[in-house]
Amino acid sequence: MLEVGDGHSLYWEVSGNPDGKPAVALHGGPGSGSSPRMRGLFDPDRYRVVLFDQRNCGRSTPSATDPVADLSANTTQHLVGDIEALRVHLGIERWLVEGGSWGVTLALAYAQAHPERVTELVLVAVTSGDRRDTDWITRDMGRVFPREWERFRDGVPPAERDGDLSAAYSRLLHDPDPEVRAKAAHEWCVWEDTHMSLAPDAEPFLSVAEPAFQLAFARLVTHYWSHGCFLEEGQLLRDVERLHGIPAVLIHGRYDVSGPLGTAWALHRAWPGSELVVLDDTGHGGGSMAAAIVAATDRFGRAQGE
Repeated sequence: MLEVGDGHSLYWEVSGNPDGKPAVALHGGPGSGSSPRMRGLFDPDRYRVVLFDQRNCGRSTPSATDPVADLSANTTQHLVGDIEALRVHLGIERWLVEGGSWGVTLALAYAQAHPERVTELVLVAVTSGDRRDTDWITRDMGRVFPREWERFRDGVPPAERDGDLSAAYSRLLHDPDPEVRAKAAHEWCVWEDTHMSLAPDAEPFLSVAEPAFQLAFARLVTHYWSHGCFLEEGQLLRDVERLHGIPAVLIHGRYDVSGPLGTAWALHRAWPGSELVVLDDTGHGGGSMAAAIVAATDRFGRAQGE
């Protein structure tokens, strides 16, 4: 555990080769937490792999499952500071940064703030944190899944159905009544599973998760989305020049309706030297995605050893 201030303590772990190429993997969500499968994206003989649970989720404390947990000290800027604090704590000079989904947004924010600390970037299911992207997920995608979206919309009070649905759900997720909180968390997770379903091997996982996980996950996602991910609109694309010279592989599924390919394409076009890998057998995950990530990390790992 690492104390990072504001009453927060982060769970972290290191695996692989102690003398290997340093890499940090940033989980999605926000609020998914790290998982053992993330270690498998790196050759343990070549890499020193760092995983950690971002604020208020996983094994970090305090947990967003606590009804009185204060999320005010949980912003993108706080998380960027946490990554730096962990790097310093571990005595790492520079490292490869890998992230998936929300982890891409965080990786880009971190790399733009500290480009001198990043050797390479491997970004999977590219997201930008822009409000237009969260509006797409919470409202516009009703054109793709109309029946499921109406259920999602109707999970908030009628007076709030034409406004910011992530903010409306966030209020429900902090309601004093535990039944209201649990129902809102479940409905949010049902919708998440729906829009991440366009992959040949996709199976629901959030809607069948433990209620405590659903609550923490939904609280953190809605906290970030209702605040525009604590970024200026278009900020990460605007400041992409800070990343010029850093090798990067962007990996995206052709059928990713959660995060349409256009976001990855715009980033790739604005970032000379970045490589865009489009997978024709998957959406927001699954298919050949893990193999594509391993191919990228293997390539960067071999370059380190040459």
